[in-house]
Formats: sequence, C-alpha cells, structure tokens
Amino acid sequence: MTTALREADHKKHSLLDSLFRNLTRAAAFGVLLLLAAIIVSLIMGSMPAIHAFGFGFLSSPDWDPVNNKFGALVPIAGTLATSAIALIIAIPVSFGIAIFLTELSPGFLRRPLGVAIELLAGIPSIIYGMWGLFVFVPMFADNVEPWLNSHIGVLPLIGPFFSGPPMGIGVLTAGIILAVMVIPFIASVMRDVFEVVPPLLKESAYGLGSTTWEVMWKIVLPFTKIGVVGGIMLGLGRALGETMAVTFVIGNSHELSQSLLMPGNSIASALANEFTEAYGELYTSALIELGLILFFITFVVLSLARYMLYKLGLQEGKAS
Repeated sequence: MTTALREADHKKHSLLDSLFRNLTRAAAFGVLLLLAAIIVSLIMGSMPAIHAFGFGFLSSPDWDPVNNKFGALVPIAGTLATSAIALIIAIPVSFGIAIFLTELSPGFLRRPLGVAIELLAGIPSIIYGMWGLFVFVPMFADNVEPWLNSHIGVLPLIGPFFSGPPMGIGVLTAGIILAVMVIPFIASVMRDVFEVVPPLLKESAYGLGSTTWEVMWKIVLPFTKIGVVGGIMLGLGRALGETMAVTFVIGNSHELSQSLLMPGNSIASALANEFTEAYGELYTSALIELGLILFFITFVVLSLARYMLYKLGLQEGKAS
C-alpha cells in the first residue's frame, strides 16, 4: 500500500514538473513569437515606403506629406542627439548620487533619499513634459540660452552647436529633460550594485589610506562594472524610446540644424504627433518605417550592451 502511494505521488510530481516545464518553455517561445510578429508587421507596413525611397529614406531630411516626400534623417538625428545629451548629463550625476547614498550619506538620510530617487522613476513622462514646457523652458530661454550664446556660441569649434535664438525649446532642452528622467533609473541600479560590494574590500582599502574616490574608482567600480553598464543601458533604452516628454519640448520641427538650441524632432515624437493624422498609404508607411528604424536602433544598442557585458565577463574570468 505504501509503495503504491509513493508511486502515485511520484507520478503526480512528475506530471506537475512536466507541466511546469512546458509552461515555462511556452512562455519563453511566446516572447520570441511576439517579437517576430512585431518585426514582421513593421516590415510589412514599411514596404510601400521602402519601395518608394529605398535607402535614401535614411539620409533624406525631407518631410513633405503634401508632395509625398519623406526622409528619416531629422528624426534619427534628433533621437541620437537627445539620447547622447541625456547620457552625458545623467551618468556622472547618477554616479555621484550612488556614491553619496552608499558611502557618504548619514544613516538617517540614506533611506529617505533612496526612496525619493525611486519615486522619481515612477513619475509619468507626461508630467515631466508638462514641467519642462511650463517651468523649465521659460527659465532656460531667459537665463541659460543667452549665456550659452554669448559665452560658448562664439567659440570656433563648438560654438555653432550652442548658438541660436533663445526660444527655450529645442534638442538641448529635450536632452536635459531626458537626463532628468533617466537619472533615477541609472542611480537606483548603481546604488543597488554598489551595496553588494563586500564591506571587507572597502574597509581594507580605507585601512591602507585610500580616499573615498580611490575606493570607488579602484575597488567598487571594477567589482560592479557589469551592473553599472547594465544600469546605463537601461537608461539609454528609456531615453531612446521616450515620447511624451520629448514631444512637449523638442519643438517638433522637421528641419535639420547644427545648433542644439534649435527645434528638432525625434522618431518617437514624430510618431506621436503625426500617426493619427496620417493620410494615404505612403505617409502611413513612412511613419511605420520610422518605428522600424527605432526598433533597429534599440536592438543594436541592446546587442552592443550584451556584447560588452559578455566581454567584461570574459575579462573577469581571465583575471580570476
């Protein structure tokens, strides 16, 4: 009787284990099927524009719905420029926040500040966009852009990037708003990975006379570099696909300008502004092709991040 019960119980557990294995396999392959379906639908929707413009779509600054002339150069440049500005600002600021929270902050401030940083990550993007348009843009136009024009805009090499009418809206403004949005994500990840460093390593470095900066740069960062890179890529992914906040402050202009103070456009903001008003097969197809380009850019960025993490892992294996 006991043997029969054990066999029945074993069969039950085997059946449940097989069911669990098949369900997890189906979930994994379901994600791949969903990804493939998205790619196929984007390619099929983009075919009229691909046939009409070919690779010239990537290099053309034209965007004339009346004459059915479309190009993706301005949205691509705006997407890459705003994301680059956001990372240039967000990475050092996030690193400083993480250092303060893990090494320098008093104990009674550490948790409230950490919670505040995490709450910033939960604010909807449209709120950032409204704040940027009604608060940041007027302040930036009245105080910052005139200074940029008079002090940096006259320099020989970088001057053309910081000269132009002080309108407040533009590519630089969108990049700064994006930086404010991605800082909580990068800072939270950096703080979490910094906290997993064994205290013995840091205490040993401090005992040898190292400063806080030397401990962070020579002990903490090498130990957590994979997590830090992952956090930066998370912020970059957020910046590349951000829509509403950028739409509010970038100016939504399909004109290519060297100045970062001038209005521009991004792929996400172009889709948000024009998709509902698109008429005709070619206009709609051009917007879908913009979505396909954004998907490809994100895929390339994430693939490079994974490759970088793989190389870092190999270096750690060789070092050990």
